[in-house]
Amino acid sequence: MSEQQKLLLVDDEPGVRESVQAYLEDNEEWKVSAASSAAEAWQLLEQETPDLIISDIMMPETNGYQFLEQIREDPRFQTIPVIFLTARGMTRDRIKGHDSGCDAYLAKPFDPEELESIIRNLLKRREAVTSKEGDSSELAKITQELEYIKRKLDETTTEGSVFKITPPPIKIELTPREQSVLDLVAQGLMNKEIAKTLETSVRNVEKYVSRLFSKTGTNSRTELVRFALQHGLTH
Repeated sequence: MSEQQKLLLVDDEPGVRESVQAYLEDNEEWKVSAASSAAEAWQLLEQETPDLIISDIMMPETNGYQFLEQIREDPRFQTIPVIFLTARGMTRDRIKGHDSGCDAYLAKPFDPEELESIIRNLLKRREAVTSKEGDSSELAKITQELEYIKRKLDETTTEGSVFKITPPPIKIELTPREQSVLDLVAQGLMNKEIAKTLETSVRNVEKYVSRLFSKTGTNSRTELVRFALQHGLTH
């Protein structure tokens, strides 16, 4: 069974939230997390990055437009497709939704099958773009970080220096395969290149990278490389 794609549903109406979540979870390919507010949704985002977000617009405190603005301002979440759900069907509201950066817009009441179709198309489009273009911007960022970290590591640490390397508080045990993946990530290789080098699938590489995130307490490849170099985990 392939890895489930993660959806995040945000709606302050319990009836809508529960019914939409139940409908979407009938699809075994999707794992659906639900939040009753933008604040709660942001906490879930920090814990696990979803593949797609479905958000109501009319919510107390932080509305959907403000929530989307937060998402688009954070480099970690900028490319996540967002679908807006709202009771409003006015043209100006739809225009505002698209101008805010949403990828699709559904006015309540809506047909769940239409929502499902939109989700499938957005996920397919995102996967196609990712596989075609690769993650060149992330690779460039990782390369820059690597150059900076290695330069700092080569410098002689002087008293009062703000850059100090401290050993990890605990010993991190890595399997041989995890070590191989970590070493290749530190070289700046992306998942496809790692999979080809290790003669395995991209899915398997993603799983190993996810395990490395968990073991090191990091949330991105850049953080992982920085952590590994600072703590001598790479060969």
